[in-house]
Amino acid sequence: MKQSVAMPVVGRILVTGGAGFLGSHLCERLLSAGNEVLCVDNFCSSSGSNIVHLLESGRFELLRHDVTVTLSVEVDAVYHLACPASPIHYQLDPVQTTKTIVIGTLNILELARRLKIKSLYASTSEVYGDPEVHPQPETYWGNVNPIGVRACYDEGKRCAESLVFDTVRQHRLPAKVVRIFNTYGPRMHPDDGRVVSNFIVNALRGEAIAITGDGLQSRSFCFVDDLVEAMIRMMATGVDETGPINVGSPSETTIRELAEVVIELTNSKSKIVYRPARPDDPKRRRPDVRRAAEILGWRPTTPLREGLKRTIVYFEDLLERGPPPQTGAGGS
Repeated sequence: MKQSVAMPVVGRILVTGGAGFLGSHLCERLLSAGNEVLCVDNFCSSSGSNIVHLLESGRFELLRHDVTVTLSVEVDAVYHLACPASPIHYQLDPVQTTKTIVIGTLNILELARRLKIKSLYASTSEVYGDPEVHPQPETYWGNVNPIGVRACYDEGKRCAESLVFDTVRQHRLPAKVVRIFNTYGPRMHPDDGRVVSNFIVNALRGEAIAITGDGLQSRSFCFVDDLVEAMIRMMATGVDETGPINVGSPSETTIRELAEVVIELTNSKSKIVYRPARPDDPKRRRPDVRRAAEILGWRPTTPLREGLKRTIVYFEDLLERGPPPQTGAGGS
């Protein structure tokens, strides 16, 4: 088994979408490893409270900026996460979502090419659409509706991946692509429409937990700390490893099972109710993570129940204090 060590200190690292749920955890981890971090965000879809505690560090800098506009900075590596990641947010302005993904990625690739630095692009399991192959290996080309309501995100990410690979081939850029499956943990926004945060918040409030469809559709939930570890290991790989590599949990859970576990862990009296299925909602989603194990020496280590407990504690505290203002950040 090929194994990669975590990325050594490389200096100043740019994280686009760094004030988002996933980006803020990545920034925190990079700082803890001794790096300087430049967090770039336009604060379009989540709370800036995600990174307020990092502002105390003399090695953390925040720049409010939209990645659809050319960025001129001096950094040693870049993690490109900028994009609204939940359907509620990316469907609010689907044209802008596509521009953020495609133009934003072009701008970041050009920056990386000019500086001759490594870049990592955060793609998504949504490139597989409603998959006809299960679990999904990286070789699967997907089953995506190119004109559906989710296409701005799904097809945008597919296009961005092609831009990364064409840039690698054309300019020999040392770029990386990871396909991120469902990730959860502290700092998710309570109203972002994602299933884990929705279920936990409703359960804590004693409100009904709404499941779209019959609840038998499945997802694979990866705790955020494990996901960040995978990204850092991917950045540490050699210049010849572009990916794409699936990162996510190989354990599959139905939405109904998730609701039942959340109700149990919160000691909630919430009832489960059912709503009509959403258009193009994937029926099954589980990554084939053999390449991640072989190339990165990585598998997630946080059991679902443990990760949910830690996430519930976060939301309990958040609901006591009141939700953060909606001034936040793009990011996965």
